[in-house]
Amino acid sequence: MDPEGLPSSTSPLISGPVSKRIVPPYVASGDEGKDRLYFFHLLERLKSQKRTGWVNNGIPNPESISDHMHRMALLALCSSDPNLDVGKCALLAVVHDLAEAQVGDIAPSDGVSKQEKRRLEAAAMDNIINDMLGGGVAAHRIKALWDEYEAQETAEARFVKDLDLLEMALQGELAASHGKVARARYDGPNLYTATEYEKASGGQKHLDPFLESSIPRLRHPEVKSWGEDLTKDRDQFWESQSTKDSGAT
Repeated sequence: MDPEGLPSSTSPLISGPVSKRIVPPYVASGDEGKDRLYFFHLLERLKSQKRTGWVNNGIPNPESISDHMHRMALLALCSSDPNLDVGKCALLAVVHDLAEAQVGDIAPSDGVSKQEKRRLEAAAMDNIINDMLGGGVAAHRIKALWDEYEAQETAEARFVKDLDLLEMALQGELAASHGKVARARYDGPNLYTATEYEKASGGQKHLDPFLESSIPRLRHPEVKSWGEDLTKDRDQFWESQSTKDSGAT
């Protein structure tokens, strides 16, 4: 069964937009193939659901959850740190938001406590692992990766957390630059992220909160250097916008 179109959650703990994004827990049918196929269909929600923070900021054609995870995986492959298992980093990236296929992208603005968010996501993963994937080898492989990221105890998990933050910062820059010039040059939805969204708005949107909550929190030296490159690029963009505004007056 395709999970799209299922009724939203009726949990008394969740209301508003969040409840509309939650798919009720799946009840295993006892048919291994049918249960696994449900999971395959559920993954489509990662492709179709737009990231809440961008939606709430009125970003046109915002990235999906899958967009976010896919770029993180590719960023992981760009690492030159010999002490990291880069392959595992890529796997962590594509699994870390898997629970959002069932509960949606819960943002701080949704008013859901961190504890409740963790509970919802842990319950979703339990439903995926045990009821959809039957607790087999593949299920435990996925669960181990998700648990590792959540625990933030390994170098790989901490590195991928930095990528999570960096990817958000990258995305924001595009939103501010999507003016007439940007649209003419970059014809297509979702080409960029916070700094990319800034550029995509033609300088009409400042997404400082996304940058301020991400770049300063980077810990891995290599990712920090990537963040510094991004910050320089963003500063140059806003300086050019200021110059244009001064010239117009």
